[in-house]
Amino acid sequence: IVIIHQELALSPYLSIAENIYLGNEQAKRGWVDWRKTNLEAAKLLARVGLSENPVTPVQHISVGKQQLVEIAKALSKEVKLLILDEPTAALNDEDSGHLLDLILHLKGQGVTSIIISHKLNEIRKVADAVTIIRDGKTIETLRMDEGQITQERIIRGMVGRDLESLYPDREPKIGEEVLRIEDWSVRHPQDPTRMVVSNASLNVRKGEVVGLAGLMGAGRTELAMSVFGRTYGTATSGKVFKHNKEINTSTVSAAIKHGIAYATEDRKLYGLNLIEDIKRNVSMAALRKLTKRGWVDKNEETVVANGFRKSMNIKAPSVAAITGKLSGGNQQKVVLSKWMFSDPDVLILDEPTRGIDVGAKYEIYTIIAKLAAEGKAVIVISSELPELLGICDRIYTLSAGRITGEMPIAEASQETLMHYMTQEKE
Repeated sequence: IVIIHQELALSPYLSIAENIYLGNEQAKRGWVDWRKTNLEAAKLLARVGLSENPVTPVQHISVGKQQLVEIAKALSKEVKLLILDEPTAALNDEDSGHLLDLILHLKGQGVTSIIISHKLNEIRKVADAVTIIRDGKTIETLRMDEGQITQERIIRGMVGRDLESLYPDREPKIGEEVLRIEDWSVRHPQDPTRMVVSNASLNVRKGEVVGLAGLMGAGRTELAMSVFGRTYGTATSGKVFKHNKEINTSTVSAAIKHGIAYATEDRKLYGLNLIEDIKRNVSMAALRKLTKRGWVDKNEETVVANGFRKSMNIKAPSVAAITGKLSGGNQQKVVLSKWMFSDPDVLILDEPTRGIDVGAKYEIYTIIAKLAAEGKAVIVISSELPELLGICDRIYTLSAGRITGEMPIAEASQETLMHYMTQEKE
């Protein structure tokens, strides 16, 4: 029995082969047989559809390929039962499809898989049976061969009610331009000769939700992080305008001062202090609002956090609860609360619904719609095209660090977006 956790358990500095056989070394008389290790690892990589050199350090391959290395590691242990926790949460559509095809292939070889997932289309593609769990209790088990596995029935079981729509209704009231980025370029932090964002220009208006679509490595996150305080890359060039006035966002504090907020795609690593409580996480981006004569007003901090706990429907016993103990959806609500408390004009949300269930997703979509209705300018980065099509007013596409397309939502479709996401700028 092998479990592959959502947070991959690979050592980035060891080679692919070393990771596959870590704790299960190919040794003779106390010495590791490296030739055998690399040869056997190559065979396992071939089984999972990877052509990488086994001596390649894991840190040099994509997250999608790292997921396949984890499965190769399981195969090295002659796995019979494979448990995968949110295996596609960090993968793009292409890598997700490859992984699901591999799971079906392993099924044909007699390997049983248990997949923990919130992605309903993936469940329907690979599952023979689905068990729905809510609040720690089994709700029901559905069988594919009996025609029981439908999106509507799964959603009803997960959220405890019927969802009439996956996305809330909106009546956009779009105003004047709030943020404009012109000719923005960013170089890779370790390789200054490599451009990760090249001459990107985009804008977002008051009350508008703008999407950024692109394949993994397209430069979406790098663009957002470099605009928000130059937290990624080197030799950044270009201009940022807010209300038609050029602003300096060269530090995080400067970006926040100018009313820009960025909710990172990795909330656990960059978005939250997991060992702190909810109230401290909510207040950390705008402590100045709670400071009196150099001291933080703890009572006011609690009042503010409680307000967000109620308005955002954060499921926790109190605001003194440790953030790391919350579910993914509730952690994301804490991240959004933190930035809403800073009262920004522009919110950049990077993969805001990654790794959370369909009920919590709907709540996040509702929050995004509410922010736009309040006049905030919202930029959403997502690898899920249906999500962008469901919540955005306009979508930009990126490929290889360049803006390759821009379209209003009425002209957008998954096929059109994929066309622009896979081409170079002409």
